Amino acid sequence: MTTRRWTALPVLLVAVFVTTLDFFVANLALPSIRADLRAGDASVQFVIAGYGLAYAAGLIASGRLGDLYGHRRVFRTGLALFTLASAECGLAGGAAWLVAGRIAQGVAAALLAPQVLTLLGELYRGTDRATAFRWYGTVVGLAGVSGQVIGGALVAAEHLGLGWRACFLVNVPIGVAALAMTGRVLPAPVPSPLRRAGLDVGGAGLVAAGLVAVVLPLVEGREQGWPPWAWWCLAASGPILVTFVRRQRRLVHARRTPLLDLDVFTDRTFAWGLVAVALLFGTSAGLSFVLALYLQDGLGLGPLAAGAVCTALNAGFFAASLRPGRFGAPVLLLGLCLLYEVVARAAQPYQVAMALVVVGAGMGLLMSPLLSSVLSAVRPERAGAAAGVLGTVQETGGVLGATITGTVFFGTLDGGDWRAAMLAGLSVLVAGALGVLAHAMMRPPARTPVAARACVQQDGGTC
Repeated sequence: MTTRRWTALPVLLVAVFVTTLDFFVANLALPSIRADLRAGDASVQFVIAGYGLAYAAGLIASGRLGDLYGHRRVFRTGLALFTLASAECGLAGGAAWLVAGRIAQGVAAALLAPQVLTLLGELYRGTDRATAFRWYGTVVGLAGVSGQVIGGALVAAEHLGLGWRACFLVNVPIGVAALAMTGRVLPAPVPSPLRRAGLDVGGAGLVAAGLVAVVLPLVEGREQGWPPWAWWCLAASGPILVTFVRRQRRLVHARRTPLLDLDVFTDRTFAWGLVAVALLFGTSAGLSFVLALYLQDGLGLGPLAAGAVCTALNAGFFAASLRPGRFGAPVLLLGLCLLYEVVARAAQPYQVAMALVVVGAGMGLLMSPLLSSVLSAVRPERAGAAAGVLGTVQETGGVLGATITGTVFFGTLDGGDWRAAMLAGLSVLVAGALGVLAHAMMRPPARTPVAARACVQQDGGTC
């Protein structure tokens, strides 16, 4: 393994860290953003949902773009866009500009994510690949663990009077430094025989339109009194996605390359498991969203103190994920029920933190076995398409979880009762955890993950 290849690893991991961190770091800044920009409920929700929605909508297309135009080129484009979008967020003079910047960040993150995984696979083999992917997992976990406390610290520091803007501007020097290194440490693009087939732009547009038609009315509808356009959007989302599916089938019949290989859904374990993945990521994102608002505006904690409480959730996740087990779903449900009871009794913040440790432990015990079981039934030749679909479902589940939980939360908050709003939001999350538990009880036994089988076939060794 050459020194150059190992030099590439920090550049790739920095991209993973900042894009993962940015989903969490904004949660603790929401009350400050709301006050400074005089943002409404819908704008506050879109600060989180806009990022996740753009991320989810672009993942499938961006993986295809990497195959067509070279993974290094698409990676550099995504990193440059993410850096510029972070600057826009940090300098935003109004809520609309901030939301636009967050959407641009999400598009950039979608460009980056598939390229990182592909480049790791290209650069490393055998035991070196195992080391690289262990570092990848550690960085993702570290970003999740530290995201909210970093956000709280940046907001509380008031460095140079930046406040919440520091949460986004901190990405700019990091992005510039990483971008300067990509040309030297990442492999040059290899001409692809697929380039002549081109990108299914129509299919990419249909996927994005279908997701927007679901999320937009859920975010804006309640604040505007559920106008007719909101119901029309929701009604149109199904036909739009059906049209996308039909388009992909027509491309296959015409012997052209589709944006998405629909054969991945013929594996029932994979298709059924996607439901549980969406519920789990929706529960996690929904809890992070309402918890940050409740702790600061409801309990009166400062950003740093609220970040410290939220860290209990991520610490429980990180500790439990070191030894994932079979009882993640019951522990997750137990933790959410404990949190509901704590909030109902108007307990102290340290008691909220104790309940969050249990919630985080349930997520940590569940995450790895769930993802492994979802991918276990997929054939090696479909692993790439399955990974793209899984990533899209993760992000879409997170967006819908934050949006639906936020809609219920703000709907109850109209009466001004923060405790009642939090309890209403937790009721939605408990329902999601019950769905995850139902899946855990009915899913078939997991087999060897596809990624491991494919790696053995390619390398003759361990992935």
